[in-house]
Amino acid sequence: MQIIVTGAQGQVGWELTQRAPRLGHAVLAWDQTELDITDAAAVDRALSASGADVVINAAAYTAVDKAEQEAERAFAVNRDGPAHLAAACARMNIPLLHLSTDYVYDGVKSGAYVEDDPTAPIGVYGASKLAGDQAVRQLLSRHLILRVSWVFGVHGHNFVKTILRLAREREELRVVADQQGCPTFAGDIADTLLELAGRIVEIDTNDTWGTYHYCGEPATTWHGFASAIVEQARARESLPLKTITAITTADYPTPAARPANSVLDCSQLMTQLGIRPRPWRNGLEVMLFSSD
Repeated sequence: MQIIVTGAQGQVGWELTQRAPRLGHAVLAWDQTELDITDAAAVDRALSASGADVVINAAAYTAVDKAEQEAERAFAVNRDGPAHLAAACARMNIPLLHLSTDYVYDGVKSGAYVEDDPTAPIGVYGASKLAGDQAVRQLLSRHLILRVSWVFGVHGHNFVKTILRLAREREELRVVADQQGCPTFAGDIADTLLELAGRIVEIDTNDTWGTYHYCGEPATTWHGFASAIVEQARARESLPLKTITAITTADYPTPAARPANSVLDCSQLMTQLGIRPRPWRNGLEVMLFSSD
């Protein structure tokens, strides 16, 4: 199978480029310098010449706080880029697998979010990603939108790497404990996307295109996640850190608001496609014993 991966230098995109060849897939992996998805003509040319069987869009503007000041750029990448890919895929009859986010929800629900819960993003990042999802749905019937959350991985910047760096420098960390979500290992997301890509014929036959949730389990808080990171890291190195203090969102103001609850219910993916979430602690263990 010939797979196009956009956003090849992101956390998930990088994992896709590493894992796909091991499954026997040919991969055309493009980062922003090789394909600017905000350029419709460039997208058309690239896909026309690719011979692709499926496109996986892992490209995104993910700087949540910076997006509040760069809304135009965020919408160009997160809304217009997926729209260009979907339109080109529709013209060439190529299915599109597109990554979305838990930040399309406002976080006020008391339980886990299911796919058809109302979306109401509370920041520019979430709003721009939601607009991209809507564009994909409108332009291309053969699509899978995979909403993921709290992504961490071997490649790129993420919460795990930040906590590890700070734990090596400080005796105390203060981490938000009133936001709940599901950490998700980028390698697990990549494996899920590749499994879906390999089952296109089945998905066509059963008409199971649409939007699904995929995240690690179980749900936790940023404070709980940080505690687990430090606990597992201590199994392999000595750390000066003594205390991880739980604080509130109000104690740590940021330019962009975050959902207090972004826990995703992944049962629909299991019911329709037989794919189960994986424990995020397993991915954390892989990451801690890997190097970029």
